[in-house]
Amino acid sequence: MSTRSNPIAVFDSGLGGLTVVRQLMRRLPAESIVYFGDTARVPYGIKSAETVTRFAEENIEFLEAFAPKLIIAACNTASATALPRLDGKYTVPLCGVVQPGARAAVRKTRNRRVGVIGTEATVGSSSYTRCITELNPDVRVVARACPLLVPLVEEGRTSGDPVVRMVLKEYLKPLKDARVDTVVLACTHYPLLKPGIRAVMGPGVQIVDSARETARDAADILAASGRLARANTKAVHRFFASDHPERFAKLGKRFLGRPLGAVRLVQPELLNGHLALRVAEQG
Repeated sequence: MSTRSNPIAVFDSGLGGLTVVRQLMRRLPAESIVYFGDTARVPYGIKSAETVTRFAEENIEFLEAFAPKLIIAACNTASATALPRLDGKYTVPLCGVVQPGARAAVRKTRNRRVGVIGTEATVGSSSYTRCITELNPDVRVVARACPLLVPLVEEGRTSGDPVVRMVLKEYLKPLKDARVDTVVLACTHYPLLKPGIRAVMGPGVQIVDSARETARDAADILAASGRLARANTKAVHRFFASDHPERFAKLGKRFLGRPLGAVRLVQPELLNGHLALRVAEQG
């Protein structure tokens, strides 16, 4: 039985989920967090639903060794593909990034025109479009795949970079032409380019950061079950990756907004129950 002092667990296929952790740290500073980035098997978006679900199961089972009170799939592909298949399988609550972002978009839009930008896999899955229209069938969704944005972010380019500005203008043109008044950042890398996206779309357009909305949902889930950490609790943050932990720590600093400290390696073949428990006991 998890208690107030148990950690929140977060997994992603790589670095992007650290933007969710960043928002969790801001909103819930007393919460301990365990993060797993499955960098050895990234990207998830090009893999079958069965494979993504298996990866998600293995990630969840690894994180269960830390006795978390909530597990967040900070990965759009896993949220859209795996979580519906895993509903009810685990005693620990599961939370994704799609529904929080979709709910915020429906809540914020005034003209019922919403833009969604994400990776090719996320846009191709229609997960945000489906979720938004289920919440409000009158909302028109304009989705745009932006495949160059993730590598640009991971190269360290920012909104002030002329290449980034040019790419954003090209990608966001269909959304401007459709006169959307709300844009959902359907990729956890994109918050790092929020100033550039805001500049292209203009001041009248609302930007929905799915990472921020997911942290809000996590706080609501824990508050409703009486499991928020007490305000004076000292938070402990632990980070794991399935490949290149040194690179993960170096690049992750930009996503988290602070140094990660030590990142421990967990090889994919060790992602099963008793070996995961052994890693948890050591770390």
